[in-house]
Amino acid sequence: MAKHSQNEVKESLKELTRIFQPKDPRKFVRDYIRKYRITGGYEDELTLLVEHELGKMNSGADSL
Repeated sequence: MAKHSQNEVKESLKELTRIFQPKDPRKFVRDYIRKYRITGGYEDELTLLVEHELGKMNSGADSL
């Protein structure tokens, strides 16, 4: 992935995570990679990104 498109992929995945709030981050990332034909080798990195985003959402909800 080129640097510019990598940032676009990450931002898109963060936004989709906020919308869908997946229960299984790894499956969510696998489906995303398959659907958008993302180059292989990024599954672990993107899964961590989804888990981090879900963690931020959960910690924000706790403070309400």
